Amino acid sequence: MTDRELDIVLFGATGFVGRLTARHLAENAPAGLRIGLAGRSQQRLEDVRNGLGDNASDWPLLVVDALDDSAVADLAARTRVVVTTVGPYAKFGVPLATACAAAGTHYCDLTGEVLFVHRSVGANHEPAMLSGARIVHACGFDSIPSDLGVMLCADAARADGAELGRTRLAVRSMKGGFSGGTIDSGRTQAIEMRRDPSTRRIAGDPWALAEGGRPPRPAGASTPRRGGVAGVVDRVTKASPVRRDPDNDHFTGPFVMAAFNTRIVARSASLLGYGDGFRYTEYSDYGSGPRGAVTAGVVSAGLLAGLAGMAFGPTRAVLDRVLPAPGEGPSDEAMAAGRFRMEVTAEADNGARYRSVVAAPYDPGYSGTAVMLGQAALALAEDDAGLPDASGVLTPATALGMPLVHRLRAHGFTLEVERLPA
Repeated sequence: MTDRELDIVLFGATGFVGRLTARHLAENAPAGLRIGLAGRSQQRLEDVRNGLGDNASDWPLLVVDALDDSAVADLAARTRVVVTTVGPYAKFGVPLATACAAAGTHYCDLTGEVLFVHRSVGANHEPAMLSGARIVHACGFDSIPSDLGVMLCADAARADGAELGRTRLAVRSMKGGFSGGTIDSGRTQAIEMRRDPSTRRIAGDPWALAEGGRPPRPAGASTPRRGGVAGVVDRVTKASPVRRDPDNDHFTGPFVMAAFNTRIVARSASLLGYGDGFRYTEYSDYGSGPRGAVTAGVVSAGLLAGLAGMAFGPTRAVLDRVLPAPGEGPSDEAMAAGRFRMEVTAEADNGARYRSVVAAPYDPGYSGTAVMLGQAALALAEDDAGLPDASGVLTPATALGMPLVHRLRAHGFTLEVERLPA
């Protein structure tokens, strides 16, 4: 791709997260890297570029419709890397991902849509392997912290000659929001699942994105079902969204991005070989005592009600009035107060336990996502010699691995792993 006109094109530069990503690139891309901005409106692109300072004053502007196959193919042929914030990806992302796979152009996005990634794997994995393209989905808060956190544990276990078994991620703290684009993607997928029941099986399969499907169930993994009152308690406990964290006895509930993150991590596990015994879950930590129990119950009920409400027209219309719309976002002051901390705890088949921490002083859905996406794009453009030897439809861990870890650490992220005492 040395004869390409550009090194990176940011598609969707006029959206809220797109503008944040453009600003990150303008402030952090090395001199001489050829970067272009793409979108539907020449005037809006000019407005974005004018706000980026001297470093971006000569960045070319490309007016492209995401649904124009010819224009999208031309875009993919002109650059070495495409980074896109144009979602929902099931609506607007298919032509671009397909064009990049065919042209040998590296690609990264912010999708949180299982159905879109599933289609991309089916349509683009083999063409991208043939062309040498890295098609890297989920390069924002969903799912870089999850994917890299588990990868660090897997690498530590592998260094000890072991493979991962039961692994879990706990969101210990988080302050910030989910972008309007993320919410719109969830809305779009919920509508499709209601319209086409066959998609529910795909979205509900924890191994839907894994290469080769579900691994064999590890020996001794099944637990005998108890009868009587004990059996009733077991079934009620399993059905409840509120659980107890085995690490600190805090009350936990569902994490809103778990249904997507766990699928991305499962794909990494299948491509990197975490082991047939690998099983993975995610949850949010709501604290201890009566307050923790009440918080976990109230937030979990609200989250489940909100997700269910997305699938029905009348309730969806009500939610649309209060949830952020695509292109909307918080002030710089609000984003500056954002943060997140996540812990991955993994049990290995040699009896050892490992823990990784992924944390950052950024708003997870906005400024933090812009850093993650921008650094993913820069890694694809600059770190080719150090990246994992892989092509196809990939994940952050399988396409970018440790080079991305090093980049994020340089931008204030904590990414650490340790072996826990026996």
